[in-house]
Amino acid sequence: MTENQNVEEMSFEESIDALEALVKRLEDGGIDLDESLRIYEQAVALRDHCRAILQDGERRIRKIMETADGNVREEEFDLD
Repeated sequence: MTENQNVEEMSFEESIDALEALVKRLEDGGIDLDESLRIYEQAVALRDHCRAILQDGERRIRKIMETADGNVREEEFDLD
């Protein structure tokens, strides 16, 4: 993720890749507190963006699963 790239414009895959890179930077250490906090803020924004994408996908799936009479067939999602 570049500094100028807007999180809201990123795909799910781009967001996950950027999030993983930020987590690795935090885990590697060697950065000062201010940089750690900036990275953490970016990570939270990416996490929230990914969560919103997943929730939108779930809503779309529920809509697809509606039957002709308007009932929704509820099924558990197995993300593993």
